Amino acid sequence: MAASCDWADIGDGLKAYYGQPEGDGPHPCVVVYIEAFGVNDHFKKLTQRLADDGFATITPDIYDSEVYAYDDLDGAIGKLKTMDDDTVMNQTEQCLDWLAGRTEADTSRAGVTGFCMGGRFTFLANAQLGSRFKGAASFYGGGIGPEEDFVGRQTLLDRIGEMQGPILLWYGSEDQSIQPEELGRIAQAMAEGKKEYRMTCFPNVGHGFFCEDRASYDEYAAVTAYKQTVDFFRTNLV
Repeated sequence: MAASCDWADIGDGLKAYYGQPEGDGPHPCVVVYIEAFGVNDHFKKLTQRLADDGFATITPDIYDSEVYAYDDLDGAIGKLKTMDDDTVMNQTEQCLDWLAGRTEADTSRAGVTGFCMGGRFTFLANAQLGSRFKGAASFYGGGIGPEEDFVGRQTLLDRIGEMQGPILLWYGSEDQSIQPEELGRIAQAMAEGKKEYRMTCFPNVGHGFFCEDRASYDEYAAVTAYKQTVDFFRTNLV
């Protein structure tokens, strides 16, 4: 019997796609942040996959039901530009509070992961909501440590001091939106901040390598990153 997944009303106009693992639990929790395209089939499948692996998994619909096709980059970036960091962090806390009311979920053992736009939100959540997460895994998060963000978002290296839990950082060497020198700045800032991190950069892999529905998908990188992320959460969400 697989985990069950469906939309949930979190309150105050927020909904989320929720995956409830099989069994009474209580299970560790994972919050998933979307890419810039919305809660699409890929993220529903990922929610299911993490729930099947034993995590009470919640993917907040921070796009308020808007979904963009992968070839509608202008639309997706236009929506991304409207996102407000504090609003998303408040929605994250709403999701954690909702999970805390469910007997099968243990929010004292929570992790966070996200991709692209969501990878940046993962990095931010591991700092701003550091007391609520025991580990994070950020996939090719744009806007974490550029000298200047291309859509004007606040960069996040000055938030590292707030981090409490370890973080995985996943990248591809051919990602045109996150250059090698940015990876260097992130690594240096994490080391100087004396925070636990592990950075992996897959060779000859571009942005969006995790999504099986995109041309950028790379099977080796996606399978490797997923397995190591699940192992990381199983180790740290205790």
